[in-house]
Amino acid sequence: MSADVIVLVLFGALLHATWNAIVKAGSDKSLGAAMISAGAGVSALPFVFFLPLPNAAAVPFILASAVLQFAYFQLVAAAYKAGDIGLVYPLMRGVAPLIVAATSGLILKEHLSLGTYVGIATISAGILTLAFEARAGGRTAILLALANAVVIATYTFVDGIGARAAGNAVSYTLWMSLLPPVLLFAWAFSRRGVGPVLIYVRFNWGRGLLGGAGSIASYGLALWAMTKAPVATVAALRETAILFAIVISVVFLKEKASIWRYVAAGVIACGVLIMRLG
Repeated sequence: MSADVIVLVLFGALLHATWNAIVKAGSDKSLGAAMISAGAGVSALPFVFFLPLPNAAAVPFILASAVLQFAYFQLVAAAYKAGDIGLVYPLMRGVAPLIVAATSGLILKEHLSLGTYVGIATISAGILTLAFEARAGGRTAILLALANAVVIATYTFVDGIGARAAGNAVSYTLWMSLLPPVLLFAWAFSRRGVGPVLIYVRFNWGRGLLGGAGSIASYGLALWAMTKAPVATVAALRETAILFAIVISVVFLKEKASIWRYVAAGVIACGVLIMRLG
């Protein structure tokens, strides 16, 4: 993987950690996740008219991705309600790249070097190390996090293939972002009623737009990178977002960091270096 691809994926990881922090800090996790998705769609909409349409072969992947993204945002909100972010986030983001790496040879026929496998395993080990510091959360939180890891791995494959089939990764990303907020808000309206949801939107649209713009930019960078490098490698590198989440939690949210956070940071950094050299 070239240095420029690594830098852009790492920048995308920073954006990913930022929008997750916005959801976690919100008073309503479910509507907060829906707002992030809506913000991504609104941010993408003005640009779809200036880019070529995705190839027709990508349409089934866009539709499948919408359903998976709906499930993803629902599980993110549910997991953050059930458990500590120190437990949930590492499990969601740490297990997913392991699933992708273990199955990419079968699904995508991508064969990775031994160094890349070692790097992926090291990054995932570093992320999972953070689970040792978690005090809150139990079986429900763990099950939700693991379920979402499967969803993350699945949409990684779907969108990795879809971006390649589309002929333009940016165009695919923009069109892919338009459907999930429709599903999420339709679900919210049916469960909560139109009035309460619109009141929440009125007072939180700025947070949603900011987080959504970061979300779409983050994922767009990842999908672009998947057209330049193996999907499993990009998926693992993207999970270094947990490093940025640590910085955000300590510097901006004033949370205390245990020794496990610093151990994890060192292990993840080693994994990135191993993957780069491998």
